[in-house]
Amino acid sequence: MKPLEGRIAVVAGGSRGAGRGIALALGDAGATVYVAARTSRSGPKPSDGAPGTVEDTAEQVTARGGQGIPVCADLADDEQAAALFRRVEQEHGRLDVLANSAWGANFMAVWSKKFWELGPGIWRDTLDTVSVCWLTSVHAVRIMSRQQRGLIVHVTDNFHGDPSKHRGQILHDVGHECLNRLIIGMSLQTKKLKIAVVGLNPGFMRTERVLMHMTTDALKKQFRFDLSESPEYIGRAVAALAGDDKAHAKNGQLLWVGELAKEYGFTDTDGRTIPVFDPNAPQQAYPS
Repeated sequence: MKPLEGRIAVVAGGSRGAGRGIALALGDAGATVYVAARTSRSGPKPSDGAPGTVEDTAEQVTARGGQGIPVCADLADDEQAAALFRRVEQEHGRLDVLANSAWGANFMAVWSKKFWELGPGIWRDTLDTVSVCWLTSVHAVRIMSRQQRGLIVHVTDNFHGDPSKHRGQILHDVGHECLNRLIIGMSLQTKKLKIAVVGLNPGFMRTERVLMHMTTDALKKQFRFDLSESPEYIGRAVAALAGDDKAHAKNGQLLWVGELAKEYGFTDTDGRTIPVFDPNAPQQAYPS
């Protein structure tokens, strides 16, 4: 029996990036995974052409031994978010894991721009990101509170040791500061329910969009591509937390994948145990 067989999970933002990596790792562990995102095979594609759909990820989850269920939904919309969680409850009567990596704002093309040079769309996309965190948490806890058990993971992005340090783009900062504040505030009210609400920080992930932009050796050297990790590394962290009966002790914490790898003993897909990302680390510092 796989460690998460019989567990029910919702992965928001599951068509690509960290969400896809999380869904795949949960599938490896035998979970039933509702893969929710806006991109489907039958709908419009992202403006930058980034690959990945909910159907692609769901099929891969099933191929790995779980059960993948694709759901095309904009989870920043309350009606669509409510419909997803209502479906989960009707079909299974429970929810064990919510993992949210939905991030609507694509900052790669505008990272160096001043705030007054940014268009209104990226502001709205940042607010939608916060809305997904809020709405998915609200609907998940309404189910989990009846079980007196559950795990909620929101993927965030902080500097190790200083979560409020400027990350380099003002709206990128705003989005993650909002997520962190929601995580901490929500955790205070879920503690007695044994529902763990945590933030999870990956390192430098080789997401689909990162691979689209890391096209030269100069860029790879500048951004320390040699220290990068696969999106499944954070997925294995979520799977480890989901399988830990004492995970509620981490409620309210902002966690790092590299530290959880040491605690739980998992590796990345290439067998490396990758520490917390440090762009100032020497070249070839990580064990292979």
